[in-house]
Amino acid sequence: TLEAIVAQRLVRRICERCRKVFTPTEEMLMELNLRPADVRGKTFSYGPGCEVCNNTGYKGRMAIFEILRMDDELREVVMAQGSTQAIREMATRKGMRSLRDSGLLAIYDGDTTIEEVVRETLFSEV
Repeated sequence: TLEAIVAQRLVRRICERCRKVFTPTEEMLMELNLRPADVRGKTFSYGPGCEVCNNTGYKGRMAIFEILRMDDELREVVMAQGSTQAIREMATRKGMRSLRDSGLLAIYDGDTTIEEVVRETLFSEV
């Protein structure tokens, strides 16, 4: 019996030694389908690079997840060979957090960057 489906992506973690807070441009926000009003009060960070991270701005990796928990309604859609989009929409309505949403939380926590989340979730949001 299928109980859940888990998708995971690894994103680079911002170096804690050189992490800096910044305000993203509108173009950067557009890559996440966000507007400035959507992120008012949110914090964004990046790593300019230092000797600890070999001037990359990143040190280590972290996972972002998408977990689809199956229930009877979702099982019926899957068994009826419903489209991926129909399954995704139903799961989202039922509270599933997408990879992109998980990535946004990691960005707001200062753990990773916009570029990392966009790179790793590009095709999951189509």
